Amino acid sequence: MAGELYRDAGVDLDKANDLVSRIKPIVRSTFRGGVITDIGGFGGLFSLNLQDVPNPVLVSSTDGVGTKLKIAFLADRHDTVGIDLVAMCVNDIVVQGAKPLFFLDYLALGRIELDIVEKLVAGIAAGCKKAGCSLIGGETAEMPDFYQKNEYDMAGFAVGIVDNSQIIDGSTIRVGDRIIGLSSSGLHSNGYSLVRKIVFDTLGLTPESFVPEFNRTVAEELLEPTTIYVEPVLQLLRKYRVHGMSHITGGGFYDNIARILPRACKAIIREGSWNVPPVFRFLQEKGNVAREEMYSVFNNGIGFVLVVDPSEAEDVTAFLSAVVEDVRIIGEIVAREEEAAAVEITGR
Repeated sequence: MAGELYRDAGVDLDKANDLVSRIKPIVRSTFRGGVITDIGGFGGLFSLNLQDVPNPVLVSSTDGVGTKLKIAFLADRHDTVGIDLVAMCVNDIVVQGAKPLFFLDYLALGRIELDIVEKLVAGIAAGCKKAGCSLIGGETAEMPDFYQKNEYDMAGFAVGIVDNSQIIDGSTIRVGDRIIGLSSSGLHSNGYSLVRKIVFDTLGLTPESFVPEFNRTVAEELLEPTTIYVEPVLQLLRKYRVHGMSHITGGGFYDNIARILPRACKAIIREGSWNVPPVFRFLQEKGNVAREEMYSVFNNGIGFVLVVDPSEAEDVTAFLSAVVEDVRIIGEIVAREEEAAAVEITGR
C-alpha cells in the first residue's frame, strides 16, 4: 500500500487511484473529434480543426455552482450539480456565438468518497454531452480538515471557438430590436443564499418536505439542474443573425442584460409576457422579497435572452420553440436617455 503516513494524515493515494479507474469510462464517453489525450496525464490535449474557421478566436469561461451545493449536501443528492457546473460555463461562452470545445473541472473535498465523486463526474459528463463539448481533464483535491464530511466545492473551466467575424458582443443592438426570452428550468444556480434563508431558516422546511406549490419536494425543486442553451442557440445562429445574447445568472435581469447594451440603448422588459414558475412566486411571498430584488437576484423564469431584428423576431421565436420548452418575445430596445437605467421592467 502506498503512502501510509499520508493516509493517516487524511489523504488516501490508493483511493485516488481507484477514483481515476472508476471515472475513466465516464469521461471518455464525452470525447469528440479533437481529443488526443486520456485522463491521468499532466494536461489535456485538444487538436483544433480550423477548416471552417478562417479567423479563430478562443472564448473561455470559468464558474462554480455556489451555495446550491449546500442543498446537495443536505439532501445527499450529488448527480445533478455537475450539470449546473457545465451550464454556468458553457452558457457564458455561447452568448458570444462560440461553440464549446472542451471542459475541465476542479473538485475539492475533505476526503474522497468514491460514490459521491463518481456521481459528480457523471453529472459533469452529462452536461458536457448536452453542450457538445469534451471533458478532457480535471483535478480532485483531497483536503482533510478543510471541508466537512461529504462536503465539497466545484469549479469549471470551458473553452470554445468562434470566427472573429461571427463574434456576438451586443455592439449591433439598435433601437427597435426585440428581446426574446428562453425559459429557465427554475432557479438555475443563483440566489441560493437567499433561497436557503427563506426555505430553511424562515419556513423551517427540510429537503424532504413536500411543497404543494411545486408539486414535489424541496430537494427536487431546488436541485433542478440549470438549462444548457448551447445546442438550440448554435442551431439558431446557422440561420439567423442575432445582435446580442445574455445568460441570466447572478445579477438577474438588470446586471446581465445591461452588460450587452450599447450606451444609447435601453431594454424594456414587459412583465407578464412569459410564464413565471411557481418557485419564484413562492419565494417572493414567503420571503417578503421586493419585486426589484426578485429581478436583481433571480432569473424569474427566463434563463437566456436574445436580441434580434424586429423583422425576424417572430421567425426566431418559432424556430426556438421547436427545441426550447417556452420562448417568448418579452421586450424591446428603445433609446436611452443620459443617466437613465439600462434596463427597465414594466407592466405588459
